[in-house]
Amino acid sequence: MVRPLKVGIQLPEVEWEVPFPELIEMAKTAEAVGFDSIWLGDHLLYDLPVGPRGPWEAWTSLAALAAVTTRVELGPLVASIGFREPTMLAKQAATIDAISGGRFVLGLGAGWSEREYRAFGFPFDNRVSRFDEAFTVIRTLLKHGACDFSGSYYKVDNCVLHPQSPRPGGPPLMLGSTSPRMLSIGLPHVDQWNVWWSIFGNSTDGFAREKERVDAAIVDAGREPSDVEATCALYLQVGTASGRQMGNDGSEKVPPITGSPLEVAGHLRAFAAVGARHVQLVVDPITRDSIEWFADVLAELDRPNG
Repeated sequence: MVRPLKVGIQLPEVEWEVPFPELIEMAKTAEAVGFDSIWLGDHLLYDLPVGPRGPWEAWTSLAALAAVTTRVELGPLVASIGFREPTMLAKQAATIDAISGGRFVLGLGAGWSEREYRAFGFPFDNRVSRFDEAFTVIRTLLKHGACDFSGSYYKVDNCVLHPQSPRPGGPPLMLGSTSPRMLSIGLPHVDQWNVWWSIFGNSTDGFAREKERVDAAIVDAGREPSDVEATCALYLQVGTASGRQMGNDGSEKVPPITGSPLEVAGHLRAFAAVGARHVQLVVDPITRDSIEWFADVLAELDRPNG
């Protein structure tokens, strides 16, 4: 295997209403064609031109996908800490890591869509401060199996995580933000960082600039850039794409990556060349046919001297 970086794919969120058996088949197809990882967005509700829509709940879905796959990594891209108590989130993470046989990656973020927070009754204020406390509880439980904590938002009294993850120290932690304060909270502890494609313009130059800034923050946190894997989501259109239906995050203004399988493989190599170690593809349209289309892209990436 000479693949220059890991390549994952995000399964449908609100692009279309996916029957759950089809989601299972899409995950199996992604593993069969050679993807390295499968990701689900952790959202509850969007207001779209077609009306309010939400995806299947991410964590129960990830447990199901973990049970029907054998090789790919799986994770939320990324989990909002505001939707769950941190103790229960750690419990869920350890459980899915066990179901998958140690293939789970715990992506964590502070959330951004006030609409879904209000609709489901979760507080939206002080999200980064809440993240700071929740992250302390989650990483402590996953690493050590026990936690006592008393903060402004969360209180944990002699919590014990049992059974623990099958991996010593728990699953890898991914920070789903590159804002300065979130970096200062996460970089001393995480194994990976991730940036969404609309934030860096979906381009290699934009990602390289973002990585340079994050690398400096990693050094400020007392670590080496090589200690924290750089990852990014990328937006691609294939075949009969007609525009991705998404939440109102401004990303519709960013052009997608397009081209033949050979050209798309070249784009992915270019991201590897500027330091990306893992990419998560957000594909329009996201169907089984689109997933199968990437078989030639992944084969080209695996070709020696490609």
